[in-house]
Amino acid sequence: MSDKNTFDRRLFLKLGLACAATLAFPVSGWAQFKNARSREKTLSFYNTHTGEELKNVVFWADGRYLPETMRDINYLLRDFRNNETADIDPLLCDQLFSVRQKLGTDRPFHIISGYRSPETNSMLRSRSSGVAKKSLHLVGRAVDVRVPGSHLVDLRKAALALEAGGVGYYPTSNFVHLDTGPVRRW
Repeated sequence: MSDKNTFDRRLFLKLGLACAATLAFPVSGWAQFKNARSREKTLSFYNTHTGEELKNVVFWADGRYLPETMRDINYLLRDFRNNETADIDPLLCDQLFSVRQKLGTDRPFHIISGYRSPETNSMLRSRSSGVAKKSLHLVGRAVDVRVPGSHLVDLRKAALALEAGGVGYYPTSNFVHLDTGPVRRW
């Protein structure tokens, strides 16, 4: 056999395998694969202290966090007592997005507390034993929330199911705490 025939046979076999692989992975599979990579992540917030809202804002798209939306989230989750802002950990937004999906709701997270300045944290500590001295609220890595129309216990279960960060349950104050620290619960 000539080298040309050997080459043609190998090329034919490679093309045949490529076609077979394409048929084994249906078009819907390709669409799901593409959507999984380019899918947008959205959140909605309502600040219970200021009345400000962000509705279905896209904070992540095409594999990256969107700086302008993250600035809007930083502002809405600011310390409302002194208007001080901090960078909110994008992983906290990812946690909230996952909780929202687990709850199967598009309702906004009602923000009880996001970022806290050192002064606010000290003031709250003087009033309550439940405020940590080195709270992750101080560095934009914690949020206290509730979701209207969802039972608080379901919100807690959804957050715990993530097995990511801390989850605090405060039924008498009607909120759940989420943070991006070590996995723990209280």
